[in-house]
Amino acid sequence: MHTTIFALLAMGAGACIALQASANGKFRQNIGDNPVFAAFLSICGTIITATLAMLILRPPVPSMAALRETPWWNWIGGPLGALIVFAGAALTSRLGAALFIALVVGGQLLCSLVLDHFALMGLKEQPVTAGRVLGALLVVAGVLCIKHL
Repeated sequence: MHTTIFALLAMGAGACIALQASANGKFRQNIGDNPVFAAFLSICGTIITATLAMLILRPPVPSMAALRETPWWNWIGGPLGALIVFAGAALTSRLGAALFIALVVGGQLLCSLVLDHFALMGLKEQPVTAGRVLGALLVVAGVLCIKHL
């Protein structure tokens, strides 16, 4: 039962990514074709939302020792998120939401296969199998269908 709930939540997150990219793409157009400013203002909304969540939920503050001992790659989520927001603002209205998201998912899947296979970034090792490669190829085929059919 938990797996189904988690899968539905992940699908909802995917829907949010498509909505966010589309909103940011139109935002870029509405403010004078400026993807950097659209991304910046979107991220300001993220900061406000995160700040409100912190004020409402009041999670415990991590210790300085825990922050110092955190691996360097734990800190790249913010800059990578900013790049994703920028890409959505710059590309979605040019490519269309479906093609943009299909390409994003394709990139996510290929990178995820590498991360899993080599157990990078603290993940459990999950070797690349024929089924996983076939799944990735089907996603690539889906991207091609969305682009050309």
